Amino acid sequence: MIVGIISDTHDRLPMIDAAIAAFVRRGAEVMIHPGDLVAPFAAKRLLAWNRPLHVCYGNNDGERRGLKNVLPQIQDGPLWLDLGGRRILVHHALEWCEAADIERAEIVVTGHTHEVVNEVRDGRLFLNPGECCGWVADRCTVAVLDTHGPSAEIIELKPC
Repeated sequence: MIVGIISDTHDRLPMIDAAIAAFVRRGAEVMIHPGDLVAPFAAKRLLAWNRPLHVCYGNNDGERRGLKNVLPQIQDGPLWLDLGGRRILVHHALEWCEAADIERAEIVVTGHTHEVVNEVRDGRLFLNPGECCGWVADRCTVAVLDTHGPSAEIIELKPC
């Protein structure tokens, strides 16, 4: 299964659009967003995805009621997913994950640091797509996860 992973969008609408377009081109069936959408108007952009979307709150998602109105599935982490036969742990920050949860996961998806992580440690894939917004690192990135491997590719985005 191909999964689009986007994090730390921080209201940057053109990059959300570019991420969705990249995921469609890559044949992604599902999208995961581990937090920091920030505002409901940005969350509305994700509705264009029109496919399964799994999302949890980040530390900058202060307008929780508004976000929940737009994306009823949003929740506090940890979020557990079984996709493509893999057990995936999703949380905004790695340090928010319990050690026992990490032990049970095959894939750990986080955001928060705005830094790309795509590495296997102790037999599990740790994946942080970096920041979609590009505000901190001046680099807009997302990830495409292939659960078959599992393996992921980091994609640098250009605005649509």
